[in-house]
Amino acid sequence: MTTNTLIDAKTPRMNFAKAAPRINRAIVAFDAAAREGLDPALVELVQIRASLLNNCAYCMHMHTNDARKAGESEDRLHLVAVWREARHFFTEKEQAALALTEAVTLVSERGVPDDVYAEATAHFDADELPHLIALILAINTWNRLALTVGKVAGTDERRG
Repeated sequence: MTTNTLIDAKTPRMNFAKAAPRINRAIVAFDAAAREGLDPALVELVQIRASLLNNCAYCMHMHTNDARKAGESEDRLHLVAVWREARHFFTEKEQAALALTEAVTLVSERGVPDDVYAEATAHFDADELPHLIALILAINTWNRLALTVGKVAGTDERRG
């Protein structure tokens, strides 16, 4: 009996990075380009919110840990899920980013409403906005990939 090296030992599903290294490197590069010029704390908030909406425990674990390492408060991390009810914990710019994250992540439900997009353009300049949109697209790609291949929360492969 042979062992398939494309299968991750922790799950019965493939190790995508090994199975498709060129595609994985392209996603990593896209993610890195998307982050350029954005506040690292904002990046983590966006990634956490999208991961919550997508029910991606692997990415939630990874990005809440990254946010803590970057100095994010426990209060704000706990309140990302209910940010609309806890607006005073988040800046107007962060709120605009979180609203856009929700609209793009849940795009099949109601598209990206004009008011949400307008609020984002009010807080992000012409250089930042494309990066924010790309960041939201990148985390949604990572969430869907992690869920598809059965990534296990607590096994951050970036550290491996």
